[in-house]
Amino acid sequence: MTVDPPLSQPVSWLQRLRPFAPLLGVLAALLLSSILIALSGVSPLAAYGALVTGAVGGPRQITETLLKATPILIIALGLTVAFRARVWNIGAEGQYHLGALLAGTLALTFPQLPAWVMIPAMAVAGIVGGLLWSALAGLLLLKRGVNLIICTLMLNYIGILLVQYVARAPLRDPDGFLPETARFVGAAQLPRLFGSRLHVGVLLALVLVGLTYVLLWRTPLGFRLRAVGASSSVALNVGMAPSRYLLMALLISGALAGLAGMVEVSYTYTRLKPSISDGYGFTGILVALLGQLSPMGCLVAALLFSALVVGAQALNVSLQVPAAVAGVLQALLVLGVLAGGAIAKR
Repeated sequence: MTVDPPLSQPVSWLQRLRPFAPLLGVLAALLLSSILIALSGVSPLAAYGALVTGAVGGPRQITETLLKATPILIIALGLTVAFRARVWNIGAEGQYHLGALLAGTLALTFPQLPAWVMIPAMAVAGIVGGLLWSALAGLLLLKRGVNLIICTLMLNYIGILLVQYVARAPLRDPDGFLPETARFVGAAQLPRLFGSRLHVGVLLALVLVGLTYVLLWRTPLGFRLRAVGASSSVALNVGMAPSRYLLMALLISGALAGLAGMVEVSYTYTRLKPSISDGYGFTGILVALLGQLSPMGCLVAALLFSALVVGAQALNVSLQVPAAVAGVLQALLVLGVLAGGAIAKR
């Protein structure tokens, strides 16, 4: 006696579209942005053409996009580690500033150091600055039960104001008229690559993409971080200490944010001043989410966000479209991708 095999369930058209849900979210974001651009009296096709040309239309534009993407990518990689462990670090902006502060203070205090000593020392100082600022939030959470989101968010403003104070008072350039420090010596500035405006920090960011992937998916520590993020109660029952890995994830994300601060202050600004960030810490959160908490996804998302910012400047000059359109498009892209992913899961 033979038994007929069970009939397979038909696959609906919605199930067939599931892998393309994030892409559909991107298309929806572009459609909504087109409506906003059209309301400003500009053709959406012309606007997107100017946006693309301004971001990747030539060597200079590509260089600007890569330079803008570097600190965002480094921060997003650290936040990917934290978010994978369900550690909601919203304080990357403050950690970025503390990393820049310690690295800049080192450069101004020991200007006689050679470059081969100065650059690694500044990198270590930047990492330590971000790490200590994130450790402060972690200790407040573990010892006093302070809400991590609120704590890291408030520490952002303290970190920003600390840099502003140092630039205006103790380390202010006595020969200058602006509230900023003296310019770093050449040994404290990141070397350029192949005579271009690109610097070694760009290569460092690409290396960190691979290292973050190895950490999360090829090491026992990465497995434990993801296990704690998946279910802290299960991790506790199998002998893991969730609080320990929570703190480790927070420290890693803070260290990378501080490193990003060192990279920017040692090349783009070459001094400490009140404004040393374009909101990189907050943008890193969006990039990590848009990248689906994947190192390669973060790389693509960082390039996309950077291209939007650089392209929006050209868009504003050529077609008089407000540069804020880039911020709206960034937010819509993140919402579209997250909404598409949520719909796909249902």
